[in-house]
Amino acid sequence: MRAACCITTLGVVALLASAPNGAEATSGGATSPPPSEDAPSVRDLVNPQPAGEDLQSSPFARVWSYARLYSQDENPLLQELSLSGRFQLDYAWIPRADFDTSNVRRLRLGGKARVFESLTVHIEADLAQDDDPNFDRLTDGYIAWTRDRAFELTMGKQSAPFTMDGSTSSSRLLTMDRSNLANNIWFTEEYFPGVSVAGDAEPWVYHLGVYASGNTSWFNGSSFALGTIGYDFAEAFDAREALLAFDYVYNDLHRGDTFTADLEQVFSLHLKLDESAWGARADVSGALGGLEQSDLLGATILSFYDFTEKVQAVARYTWIRSDRENGVRFARYESRVVEGRGDLYQEAYFGVNYYFYGHRLKLQSGVDFADMRDVAGDGGAYHGWGWTTGVRAWW
Repeated sequence: MRAACCITTLGVVALLASAPNGAEATSGGATSPPPSEDAPSVRDLVNPQPAGEDLQSSPFARVWSYARLYSQDENPLLQELSLSGRFQLDYAWIPRADFDTSNVRRLRLGGKARVFESLTVHIEADLAQDDDPNFDRLTDGYIAWTRDRAFELTMGKQSAPFTMDGSTSSSRLLTMDRSNLANNIWFTEEYFPGVSVAGDAEPWVYHLGVYASGNTSWFNGSSFALGTIGYDFAEAFDAREALLAFDYVYNDLHRGDTFTADLEQVFSLHLKLDESAWGARADVSGALGGLEQSDLLGATILSFYDFTEKVQAVARYTWIRSDRENGVRFARYESRVVEGRGDLYQEAYFGVNYYFYGHRLKLQSGVDFADMRDVAGDGGAYHGWGWTTGVRAWW
């Protein structure tokens, strides 16, 4: 069933990619453009489209335009109403363990409205994975008031962005998965009820937020605070973007909380550099553990190169260690074949991305080589490689 789903989805993507240019919006404006990209700010460190890509002239522009249900700036009550959502289908293979799986990693549906000119209301639900879609959780459920790009106040359930990969939307990742640094130091639950203010006052960016945590209920645990400050050195480097940012998290640990990691404090310094056809990402992060979790220190560096406006190559190296045994978790699919933990993890990833419609519709594929040291010798040692491929779409 999963294999059939994978083949069918890839077939649909190939069919859509070969659609004639006649599907584009007419010059008379009969078809409105797709909903615009969110403005890049510290709330979402957006990875840009591959160099030279013109989304408005894409044959997919007409299809994506149907997500915009209403748009009328002159209406004082409702200016815009759009459907929102994400879809991700993965296939993973780890030959050493004779392991392979395909699954629907993400299937989200919701809506976003802009009202009273300065308010945004966004509600989006995550449906259960694999072949039995049903309501799993609410990811986004917030109201945001935007004065201008320099100030936005958000209340409700929202993402808590820190570390390089944790600050990047899953729909805009350049690799199949976030790095194992983010998997260990970022809070992978990602969405929390809270209040935040953020802005992009060029060249400065900032984010301040307080969020609730818990386990079976969001409000039966404690809370954590997040602060980010960043500066864009683009002008000094003559680059499209050269954003250096620092994150600090204080987590009021509460035994039994499962929505946050058992980390009392997190520090992350990360750089995002983009030139016309290439770029790099770097992240050095540390965390002070609590309860049974030991302290962590990690680093990751990523580079990419756009061969064409459609084809992109990506390489990444990740290193993370704990100061005591069994303090480092495995990445997503490695954890399916190794039950234990280790104390020193290294990974090299090499991938290729094909952009059908920018980050809105892309095919990704990558090979990773990973090694975990386990000084405790209790089942966490690992050395092997794996291949992951998948389709990502968002609207």
